Amino acid sequence: MRRHRFGMAVAAALASAGMLVSGCTATTVASDQAVPVLDDPWEVAGAASSTSPSGPRPGVPDSDKRAENGDNGPIDKLALNAIADIEEYWQTEYSKTFRGNFKPASKYISWSATAPESESVKFCLSSTYQLVNAAYCPLNHTIGWDRSVLLPLLVDKYKEMSVVMVLAHEYGHAIQSQADLLRGFTTDALVKEQQADCLAGVFLRHVAEGNSKHFTLNTTDGLNGVLGATVAVRDRDPNDPDAVHGSAFERVTAVQMGYTQGAKSCKDIDEDEIAQRRAGLPVTFEDGERDEQLPVNKENLSSLADQLAKSMPVGNAPKFDYTGLTRNCASTTTTELVSYCPGSNTIGTDLPAMAERAGEGTRGKEEPLSAVVTGDYNAAVVFVSRYALAVQQDRKLSLTGAETAGLRTACLSGVLTTKLSEPGSDPRLSAGDLDEAVSGLLADGLAAADVNGKVVPSGYQRLEAFRTGVLEGEQACLKQFK
Repeated sequence: MRRHRFGMAVAAALASAGMLVSGCTATTVASDQAVPVLDDPWEVAGAASSTSPSGPRPGVPDSDKRAENGDNGPIDKLALNAIADIEEYWQTEYSKTFRGNFKPASKYISWSATAPESESVKFCLSSTYQLVNAAYCPLNHTIGWDRSVLLPLLVDKYKEMSVVMVLAHEYGHAIQSQADLLRGFTTDALVKEQQADCLAGVFLRHVAEGNSKHFTLNTTDGLNGVLGATVAVRDRDPNDPDAVHGSAFERVTAVQMGYTQGAKSCKDIDEDEIAQRRAGLPVTFEDGERDEQLPVNKENLSSLADQLAKSMPVGNAPKFDYTGLTRNCASTTTTELVSYCPGSNTIGTDLPAMAERAGEGTRGKEEPLSAVVTGDYNAAVVFVSRYALAVQQDRKLSLTGAETAGLRTACLSGVLTTKLSEPGSDPRLSAGDLDEAVSGLLADGLAAADVNGKVVPSGYQRLEAFRTGVLEGEQACLKQFK
């Protein structure tokens, strides 16, 4: 019997837009105003806010820093204000984790990717003509950015804090260079990128705590936008030898490590640490599956249901209805795409809506810097999450409450996702499926909804719960989300 695998549609959106981003808005459909959980790592000792504004602080004077070749326009001012705050932070915090003293970048270079070749400048010994990028140059300890295409596009799609994230990532490369985190040219490129993402996460926590001079960052739409930009600059084709940034799942993980655990966790990232996180998860495509997708239909979802029952058995197996969503379920609100009725122990599925979410028949050219990752598992993880509700019903756990049952559902969906990666699973995950799940969890969080469709507003919380399940297993979910 042929083994079915979930697949991933590959779209080189950045390449098609001429983008060579080395560092580098999800919309949250939140139906529940969840009370912040006291031990939520994104709510830093009560200092971070889920409701405060996010972006540049009004009325604060711009930094007096200047960029070589800059135009002193709003994008350059945004970038220089970000760099000023990043440098101020590391000036104080660097020596607490790393040896020696912090050395700020020697200079900053701004250019326009739309300028004629005669007006291009040199950055890191290369021309900036049509260069859509932001980067750190280790040759002369400089940081540069394109002010006409890349940074404005980030602001347009993910707001100003996404630019702060990109520059915090690039400054992460400057930190690792002077902190002896690298082993010369032998350091794996993915290790460098994961460390830089992690160090950016460290600074983001500083901003979220209210300690940045020029910026504020809330823990809902603010962090959601930042992470959307992080997901947008991901490795779309893991088989590509030039793919060095990591998957969306890996980038999110690194940012969250820095945010929640601090700079030491970034220092600990190496090839062994990444390999341990990747253990058992698909990281490259097998022959013939690069562009394959598993169609959303009754046959394939029935196979998935059978595999879920093997992966996480229950005493009272749920019934599956593929003719539509469950209706007339007492005291329960029907959820989108897939619904679970505790009274009848039935999972109902809207097949056309699931197929639409998977992108069937609609795939085309992807938008530049898109955080939307369509594909079969973007839809299938919602189906998995409703089975996770049946598991919780069987375990006599509450099915209501976005911050408890909803996040526990996301976490158990992560556990089941890992189990679907195991040899012998049919269907079985392929490279890219985790990114599809990450995209859906960040966008609307349907896989993190409780039985009534209630979802916490923070995409970060939803992703952290899912990540916990993927990496730590069922017991971690039951312990953390009571």
